[in-house]
Amino acid sequence: MPKSKKLVWFRRDLRSFDNAALGAALDESGAQAWCAFVFDTGILAGLPRDDRRVHFIHASLAALDADLRRMGGGLIVLHGDPRDEIPRLAARLGVHTVYTNRDYEPQAIARDAGVAARLEADGRRLASFKDQVIFERGEVLTQGGTPFSVFTPYKNAWLKRLAAEPQALAPHDVESRAGALAPPPAGTALPGLADIGFIAPPAPVEPAGMSGAAALFDHFLDRIGGYGGTRDFPALDATSHLSVHLRFGTTSIRHLVRTAQQVGAHGAAGATVWLSELIWRDFYAMILAQNPHVATQAFRPAFDGVAWEQGPQADEDFAAWCAGRTGYPLVDAAMAQLNQTGFMHNRLRMLTASFLTKDLGIDWRRGERYFALKLNDYELASNNGGWQWAASTGCDAQPWFRIFNPLTQSRKFDPDGAFIRRWLPQLAALGAREIHAPWLADPALLQAQGVQLGRDYPWPLVDHEQARKRTLARFEAIRTEREA
Repeated sequence: MPKSKKLVWFRRDLRSFDNAALGAALDESGAQAWCAFVFDTGILAGLPRDDRRVHFIHASLAALDADLRRMGGGLIVLHGDPRDEIPRLAARLGVHTVYTNRDYEPQAIARDAGVAARLEADGRRLASFKDQVIFERGEVLTQGGTPFSVFTPYKNAWLKRLAAEPQALAPHDVESRAGALAPPPAGTALPGLADIGFIAPPAPVEPAGMSGAAALFDHFLDRIGGYGGTRDFPALDATSHLSVHLRFGTTSIRHLVRTAQQVGAHGAAGATVWLSELIWRDFYAMILAQNPHVATQAFRPAFDGVAWEQGPQADEDFAAWCAGRTGYPLVDAAMAQLNQTGFMHNRLRMLTASFLTKDLGIDWRRGERYFALKLNDYELASNNGGWQWAASTGCDAQPWFRIFNPLTQSRKFDPDGAFIRRWLPQLAALGAREIHAPWLADPALLQAQGVQLGRDYPWPLVDHEQARKRTLARFEAIRTEREA
């Protein structure tokens, strides 16, 4: 079997530039390398037929295929279980090694182990590479050699390691070695959405693909200097909108970090703040890799004992939260944006998660699963980390006695009500004073503006101060139990 034949298996790295696995596969003179992607039926089965992420992946694959064809190759696209499809394709092509970039989610680790075992049984091998993070599982540790569980010391150690190892940001050369790319065999072209059982969503994720990521980043760089002062205001176009591109690898994390450092060095203060957000992503990926139990349990086991609300009332409250009918306008506007577009601003992710867990007293896992279904940029590590932070059950979590006040958050971060008006048009006529808490407004004013509580907009599900007391008691019970 010629060892010069190789297969590159794309997953969440849908780009042809600065791709670690692709660069490694092309690093041998005279090697032939095919490129493949598998629409995993095990993942697709649980998604709605108009899932925005599938549409985004499909559009990004079309762009990737076009660029690979420009360089003389192309993309083989399959539909099935990767444990079957990849070993079968490797045998068909006669390749010795399958190259891929590492994924750190438990389900992906199990999948890759299955593929590796099948390949090994056939006398082939799976070679994996670091690509979606700068530093992975055990690369940034405390001086005692243990994993970090608090972000700030992790960030300091991360930056120190990067300063000592600048080669961690070195791009992987693909273009100059593209002559080794092999064109795909007949009958393996990208299928249509309908061919894999999906339809275009009513509000697709735009823009997709490598060019979409590049355009967003260029636009963000024009305003990155002010990021630190504007990032918390959801009505402003202040964030990069690159999270979905990081999720599916249509941009390179190395390119983003390298650029953030360069721009920051030239005086753009916001670039340093944005770099911290990228480091948070590495941090949560490390937490999941080192503590896989967090996928279903609290990072700190004691908090698995929190007595979350259950029963019919909790179910009704959860349904209202999902639908954006809590009676707290900024919370509801955030959920409306999520439900209609698949995007939610980071400040609002914290607020809505805090409201579900601290105001409604509902288990963070229910909210995490809903976000997993709806978010375009959903990835387990960051979503889990964010939810456990808000619920005060995770690593470096918000202390349980600090509880977001939804009215304070609304008045501070959407002071004119611009974001609320955009997503809750039924409240658009209200002034900046009334729009944050319609139930406190003069009934005559509401009537004059055509707003009737209970008809046009719901009354609040809970009183925040009373809910706050219940949350304090709920967590105090855990502390008392631990000290007993």
